[in-house]
Amino acid sequence: MTPPEDGFLPKGGNYRDLLSYQKSEIVYDFTFRFCERFLKRGDRTIDQMVQAARSGKQNIAEGSKASVTSTEMELKLTNVARASLEELLIDYQDFLRVRDLKFWEKDCQEALYVRKLGKLPAESFESYRNFLETRPADVLANIAVCLIHQANYLLDRQIRRLEKDFLAKGGLRENMTRARLEYRKRKE
Repeated sequence: MTPPEDGFLPKGGNYRDLLSYQKSEIVYDFTFRFCERFLKRGDRTIDQMVQAARSGKQNIAEGSKASVTSTEMELKLTNVARASLEELLIDYQDFLRVRDLKFWEKDCQEALYVRKLGKLPAESFESYRNFLETRPADVLANIAVCLIHQANYLLDRQIRRLEKDFLAKGGLRENMTRARLEYRKRKE
C-alpha cells in the first residue's frame, strides 16, 4: 500500500518568509549593537536584553518548524516569542526612564519616520545601521521601541491567524484521521 499522494502533514516551516521573523531579526541585530555601544561590560542587562531579543527571533523559527506536526507547539512558541519581545520592550523603556530620557509619542515625527521605514519591502538591519552608528542612546532606544511594537503587532496578528486556522482546519490528529479515511476510501 502506498501513502496518500499529498500526505497529511501540512506545509510549513518557512519562518524566513514570515514578516514577524524578519522584524524580530532586525530587533535582535539592533539590540546586540545597542547593548555593545551603550551598556557597560558586566551589566547583567546586556545578557537579559540580548537573550530576550534572541528568544523572540528563535522562538518564531522554532514554532514555524514545529508547525508541521504541532499547531499547539507553534502557538506556544509564537507566544513565547511575543512575551520575550515584550520583556525587551520594557528593558528599552526602563533604559529611557531611569536616565530621564525622552520617550517618543506614538505619532511624533520621528516615530512616524521609523514606522515608514518599517513598511519598506526591502527592510533589513541595514535600514537602521547608519542610525546605530551616528545617533545618541535616547534616539536609538526609541527606534528600538518602535521596532519592537511593529514586531509585536505582527506576532499578535500571527497568533490570531493561527487560532483561526486551527478552528478552520483542525490539528495534526484530525488531519491524520481524515487522510487515513480518504486513503481507505480510495482503496475500496
